Amino acid sequence: MEITTIGLDLAKSIFQVHAVDAAGTVVVRKALRRSQVVPFFTKLPRCLVGIEACGTSHHWARALAKLGHEVRLMPPAYVKPYVKRGKTDANDAEAICEAVTRPTMRFVPAKSPEQQAALALHRTRDLLVKQRTQLVNMIRGLLAEFGIEIVRGLHHAIELAARIAKGDAPEVPDLAVRVITGLAGQIGDVQVRLAALEKELLTWHRSNELSQRLGTIPGVGLISATALAASVTDPGRFRSGRQFAASLGLTPLQNSSGGKERMGRISRMGDRYLRRLLVIGMTSLVRRARAKPDSVDPRIAAMLARKPARVVTVAAANRTARVAWAIMARGGTYRAPIGVAA
Repeated sequence: MEITTIGLDLAKSIFQVHAVDAAGTVVVRKALRRSQVVPFFTKLPRCLVGIEACGTSHHWARALAKLGHEVRLMPPAYVKPYVKRGKTDANDAEAICEAVTRPTMRFVPAKSPEQQAALALHRTRDLLVKQRTQLVNMIRGLLAEFGIEIVRGLHHAIELAARIAKGDAPEVPDLAVRVITGLAGQIGDVQVRLAALEKELLTWHRSNELSQRLGTIPGVGLISATALAASVTDPGRFRSGRQFAASLGLTPLQNSSGGKERMGRISRMGDRYLRRLLVIGMTSLVRRARAKPDSVDPRIAAMLARKPARVVTVAAANRTARVAWAIMARGGTYRAPIGVAA
């Protein structure tokens, strides 16, 4: 019997294979060590291989594609309904094998090594920003114990820590001063590393034509443009901008029955990092709309007049995702509405 479809459940060391023939009969059901995966697939004729889109999945998709196999990556949430009973590697591989043959299944294009390298910069930067926030909060909490309150803002915390290190706060014990000085030094180190990462991202942005075109969208800066360009491999797989926005979790959830349509909050499914970047960018745009309404899209100012700021921010992020899809799928750059300053 010739194998036609394989479900491959990835792991760190032990991989599970579930293979069937054209009639759906199970041909192979076995576990492979990491070193055995490539030799196993090298001996097989061309077949369809299903893999859940997760850590290392893009690497294995490229490796198996080089061997001539057709590899399809699927979101784990869409594979889960096909798991019959119990959580085991064998059951997961069987579910993947079943799901990859479904005509309505949605697939994830494999990313190139260059895209993954750019996303590695983003993940590292995101981690360092979180660490910086933790350090600032730690300094804020320690100083609060001595009755010292810090004004909101990163630079305020660093400036106050520097003054305390110079002895400007005699009510703080020397031991606490040394602790705060050490934390402030860590923040400085993180700042240097963040500046180096953002310089790398700027270099990548200038070398990527798509990222530069995405950067013309209001509210989409260096970080958002490079993240979109590195994350979206094939914008053509989305039929419309709304479908792309839905993939980022920026469209309302539907709860409709009996001919009545009810729209709820946004789904918050999909790529949470891209969704967060778009919302942050639109938050900045909304703030500018309050200060200088003539400098932004008049639709934002109009929505602010009748809707809460957070609702406007998410709605603007939804619209921006659709504009980004249009630029990625059809080319060109952002064109401001008539009457809006560039």
